[in-house]
Amino acid sequence: MFKKGSKLYSIFSGSCPRCHEESMFKNKNPYVLSELMAMHETCSNCGTKYKIEPSFFYGAMYVSYAVGIAFAVAAFVISFVFLKATINSVFASIIATLIVFMPIIIRLSRNIWINLFMHYDKTLSKKNQA
Repeated sequence: MFKKGSKLYSIFSGSCPRCHEESMFKNKNPYVLSELMAMHETCSNCGTKYKIEPSFFYGAMYVSYAVGIAFAVAAFVISFVFLKATINSVFASIIATLIVFMPIIIRLSRNIWINLFMHYDKTLSKKNQA
């Protein structure tokens, strides 16, 4: 399910959607906020251009909204259902969750967005080139 060649592998690893060999982001740590959005122009392994057209990743905002809702629902369920917190505490936990996971949500939404348009090609992986 999370093996190389699957969409989920590319989405959660942040690797090139075509060859799954290189990270799309210059810094793999999303919590270095000054480099949060810094991406390579192309994949050094297969040459895939990540920014297909100008403003390509604006579409990731729609995905980011859905991913943010998923994180908020998870925070609600954990705090309200399992921890039996008050409504004010639940609200605070949702806000804290969204703030803490904001860099991950941004990166995840970009990964999902680009994987909607590009597909894995096993002939581009390093194993098959050797």
